[in-house]
Amino acid sequence: MMYAAHKAAGGMTSVYRQIGIGCEKLFRTAIKDALGLSETDVTWSYTIPLPNGKARTLHLDGRVPFDKIGDRAKRARFHAWMKDSAESIGVDKNVFSTLTGTIFEVRQGYKSKDSKRQNADIANAATAYTKAYFPCAVILSAQIDSQILFRYRAEKWAVVTGIEGANNPLISTYDFMRDVVGYDLAAFFQRNSKTLRSEIDAVLQALLAPGTQ
Repeated sequence: MMYAAHKAAGGMTSVYRQIGIGCEKLFRTAIKDALGLSETDVTWSYTIPLPNGKARTLHLDGRVPFDKIGDRAKRARFHAWMKDSAESIGVDKNVFSTLTGTIFEVRQGYKSKDSKRQNADIANAATAYTKAYFPCAVILSAQIDSQILFRYRAEKWAVVTGIEGANNPLISTYDFMRDVVGYDLAAFFQRNSKTLRSEIDAVLQALLAPGTQ
């Protein structure tokens, strides 16, 4: 029984991780298609030197360089969102004037108070500003600790979360996707909720079934 419990717990952690990867890919595809961007446009990474003389490459989950948005109305709309969002978290106007787009970190939820993860995200934001990008954390659910939310915004991360009914793309992931990007992500999840639920249930049932390897 202990083996089964350990196996199920490990499997559920893996399922949660895969859900997160799926959310990242879905978000990246949505911004790419809705804004007419290429795969290269929506991909961003940077390298850091290590003490042993080697380098490590860090990847974030999405990018929108607004000069690559071909549609003028969409480009203006996205830039206006960036400006309003930057003002809401106190980014200096002179700093904002240097920014060429937004980079995104996508999470299904964020309840953990893991300081290592938070510090890594804060370092990512600092690097993004040095590379002329505005950092935005996209949380697909409403699961984020209020202290974490406050800390990220204090460190000049824009943060949108999965709240519904806010009618505010500066704080709501689904309002941002619908009103700024031009893709109704909430409707996508509603259309596919039964399929997504059944697929996840099937995986969990297999993990919990006795005798499975």
